[in-house]
Amino acid sequence: MDTDAPKRVAREAQSMTWFRALARLGYVSSGIVHALIGVIALIVALGGDAATDQTGALRAIAALPLGFAGLWIIAAGFWALAAWKVIEGILIRRDHPVQKWGARIGQWGQAAVFAALGVIAAAIALGARLSSERAAEQASRGVLQIPGGMFLLIAVGIGVGITGVSFVSMGVRRSYRTQVSVPDGALGRVVDALGIVGFLAKGVALIAIGVLLVIAAIRDEARTAGGLDGALGALLELALGPLLVASIGMGFIAYGVFCFFRARYARL
Repeated sequence: MDTDAPKRVAREAQSMTWFRALARLGYVSSGIVHALIGVIALIVALGGDAATDQTGALRAIAALPLGFAGLWIIAAGFWALAAWKVIEGILIRRDHPVQKWGARIGQWGQAAVFAALGVIAAAIALGARLSSERAAEQASRGVLQIPGGMFLLIAVGIGVGITGVSFVSMGVRRSYRTQVSVPDGALGRVVDALGIVGFLAKGVALIAIGVLLVIAAIRDEARTAGGLDGALGALLELALGPLLVASIGMGFIAYGVFCFFRARYARL
């Protein structure tokens, strides 16, 4: 049995120009969704009422003329980027097995997220009325009903929070530069500014989601758990909440624009 066959097939796939172009489209898809979430968050901070999560952003696209066609293009981009991440995971090069599998799992985790976003976009294009917030609450309720579910949900919340901290760290340390060939000059400074602000905002939002999951587990209240919409709603109730949510909204817009640049400069 040829054990190198999967890697050989993966390298051949990465060499295909059309596949590389579709993977870059995936970053455009991500940019559109994040920018729309940011705009919706600003509207909510100013007193509006809307779902400030991925499904809310995708439903906003669906409401546009020919929005269903745009959703299918976005879904195709997400799926292509998911496939690219799977291939990157296969081709990971690390000397230490633990480091190799850690990096591999990270790539495949990103692939799962992008694939799920593609499914959500396609489902909304077909007319489904999805709610990430309701899905998060239902999933949390199911976890809390199983033996040891409280500890499992706490672990998930901590994991999400750690992911948020990693985003904050990437923004502060500008470690995203390992994945993006930031251009020189004024344009590079703009890309860096967008990356720093965007990664910080997304990190704070993920930390808030993680905190809500831990609180839901401790209180045994699934309704406390939620996704991005619930996290921003909780922040909105704090002192200076509207200002904080508006800041995160601006950060998501910055991250969205950064993703557009990433589509051009990503090291694929």
